[in-house]
Amino acid sequence: MSTIIRDKFIEHMEFSGLAKQTQRSYITGVKGLAKFHNQSPETLTDDQVRGYFRHLILKRKLAWTSCGAYLSGITYFFRHICDREVDDRFGLPKRPRNRKLPPVLSMEEVSRLLSCIENFKHRVLLTTIYSAGLRVSEAIRLKPEHIESDPSRMMLRIEQGKGRKDRYTVLSEKLLCDLRKYWRNYSPEQWLFPGQKRNSHITSSTASEAMYAAKKKQALPKSAVSTHFAIPLQLTFYTTVMTSTPSVNFSATPQ
Repeated sequence: MSTIIRDKFIEHMEFSGLAKQTQRSYITGVKGLAKFHNQSPETLTDDQVRGYFRHLILKRKLAWTSCGAYLSGITYFFRHICDREVDDRFGLPKRPRNRKLPPVLSMEEVSRLLSCIENFKHRVLLTTIYSAGLRVSEAIRLKPEHIESDPSRMMLRIEQGKGRKDRYTVLSEKLLCDLRKYWRNYSPEQWLFPGQKRNSHITSSTASEAMYAAKKKQALPKSAVSTHFAIPLQLTFYTTVMTSTPSVNFSATPQ
C-alpha cells in the first residue's frame, strides 16, 4: 500500500470517527491482503481477495473473529477509498454459532486473583473492572469527575463506551473505599489511572500484563482469562448482580 493511499485511508477513517483500535484493525487487514499478493490493494480483483481469505482460514487457521475484522477493513477500504461496490463476503463463511458457555469466575476466584496483585494501582484498576462491570477500554479512560460518590447517586459515569455511548453503572461502597485510598496515595489529576507518559492514561496492555501475571500466580485455567481479558470479570459482575438483585437497573444510559 502506497503512502498516499494509506494516508487517505487513515484520513477517511478519522473523519468518519472510527476508534483508533478499529483503524489499526482495518489497516492490518488491508496490509495483510497487499502483502499476500505483493500488490497494491486497490489493484486486486475479487477472486484475489477470496484467495486471501481461503489462505487465512485453511492455511493460517485464523479464528473467525480475526477474519471478520479483516473483512470489515477490506470492505471499508474498497467502498470508501476505491469507490468500489462490494456485493459479497469474498467467500468468508458466516460466523459459526458458538454454543459454549463463556468462563465465569467464582467470587472466591476473583478475590484471590485481585488480592495477589502487588501493584496497588493495577489492583484498583482491575477491581474497578470487576466491581462496576467495565470493559478495559472504559476503565482506563475513567476520570476523577466520573465518580459520583454522593450517597443519593453512587454511580460511575462511562463516557463514549462501546458504540460511542455514554452510560452509568453502579459504584459500590467497597469500590468507593478502595478508590478513596487510591486517591490518597496517587492524587490523580486528568486521568483516574494515569500512564507513564505525561497527560496519558494507563494502557490496555499494562492492564493485560497485570491480569495475566495474577492469573499465573493463582494457576487459573487458561480459558478463565481470554485475549479480551476483562470479559471473565465482566461476566462475573453481571452474573452476581443478576442473581442477587435482578430488579436493579445497574447500567443505564443517561437521558
